[in-house]
Amino acid sequence: MKSISIDGIKNNLKQITQKIEESISIKEVIAQIESSVKKTTEFKELKIGNHIAKTPIIQGGMGVGISLSSLASAVANEGGVGVIAANGIGLLDEDYFKDGDNASVRAFRKEIRIAREKTNGIIGVNIMVAIDNFKKMLDVAIEEAVDVIFMGAGLPIKNIPVKRIREKGISVVPIVSSARACDLIFKMWSKIYKDVPDGVVVEGPKAGGHLGFEKDQVDKKEYQLSSLIPQIRKALDVYEKQFDRSLALIAGGGVYSGKDIYDTIKVGADGVQMATRFVATDECDADEKFKMAYVNCKKEDIGYIKSPVGMVGRAIRNSFIKNSEEGKKHKFNCTWKCLATCKANDANYCISVALNNARLGKIDKGFVFAGSNAYRINEIVSVKSLVTELKNDYIKECKLVNIKNLKPVIDKLNVLYNKYQNKLQIELACKKAYEKALITYNDKLIAELRNQYKKAKSSTLNVQLLLEEKLTFAWKVIT
Repeated sequence: MKSISIDGIKNNLKQITQKIEESISIKEVIAQIESSVKKTTEFKELKIGNHIAKTPIIQGGMGVGISLSSLASAVANEGGVGVIAANGIGLLDEDYFKDGDNASVRAFRKEIRIAREKTNGIIGVNIMVAIDNFKKMLDVAIEEAVDVIFMGAGLPIKNIPVKRIREKGISVVPIVSSARACDLIFKMWSKIYKDVPDGVVVEGPKAGGHLGFEKDQVDKKEYQLSSLIPQIRKALDVYEKQFDRSLALIAGGGVYSGKDIYDTIKVGADGVQMATRFVATDECDADEKFKMAYVNCKKEDIGYIKSPVGMVGRAIRNSFIKNSEEGKKHKFNCTWKCLATCKANDANYCISVALNNARLGKIDKGFVFAGSNAYRINEIVSVKSLVTELKNDYIKECKLVNIKNLKPVIDKLNVLYNKYQNKLQIELACKKAYEKALITYNDKLIAELRNQYKKAKSSTLNVQLLLEEKLTFAWKVIT
């Protein structure tokens, strides 16, 4: 399709409006539309339980110190949901290798409190169900009264302190990769707790980090967000009716641009989760070298790894990964089994240590997890600048879509205008004939011409109303 000019369409609409105004008084209507109509191109608010985000973007939780208080608070200040990741956060504490469990609790609590000092916006946390101290970290989140708890890497079903969570006004959002997992979580919550989570995040196969898919699934159509979102929307509908609540559907994995946000919401999501884009920001908590790995990488650099935790992951492949795959062992001491699924005894490296090295800028002693679109990033920007870019791109896409839909409306306006002019001529002719008959004193003729005149006038009015309705719609779309 040829490129569409917003100004060109506006000019066409103004021309037909001017023609219509010569026959119908509609200036006041158009003025009201231009000045007061609420723009349909603005971001829609994202409601998660009792929390409302003005910007429908969840900053995805990135473990081992990538998304901490700095990044989370910056996103929250822009109206989105900032997320602190609990996984590996203990590596920030100097006592981690002595007592990783308590070091993690201390570091987690500290980052939540710092974030609270920096923003009045929505702060969430991401806690992996698979981590060994899941319950302790969950307790910290509840005690600190975070706004939203995201739970992934497992099914958050058993032994969830739902009553305590609700007493603190905290929203709960599990992270899934299929409608089946979503339905299972909500069904079991309904049965066990007589309650359901406040929404769900579905992560597609284009995400970075550990994936909920096998390598042979990531490129198949049925596993893409465009297929998963409608399935999960259908699953959520059942529980929305059962509990008479709106449940948020948030989708992530490969969402890169404002256009991607538009496309994701169009197929049924209420908001999006984005992580990769937020790495290359000034406020991201990782070292500058970590961020530059995104800026400098090429499409062919991004590939898969088989993680020591037994899952497929997407990362920027480097010499560390390649050497490990060839059998090179990187010395490490596993002080405690932080992940239940980790096969530390068989691993060539500790994934937490490797990721932490990368966070600190020691890329050659670790590696960087990244989404499939990381190669498209070419600079480090502020969170504010990024959110503004995403919003502007979203508005631009909305307008382009609206304009594509507007052309047939303008064509219809031209047809209606010509029809109106014909009807008006017939009405005027009937009026003249009726007025002429009035001086004949012929009651039968007068009655006949009066009826013709009334019908012609009614027919003209019907077309006029249709014309005004179509014109009003057109201006609402273009404004």
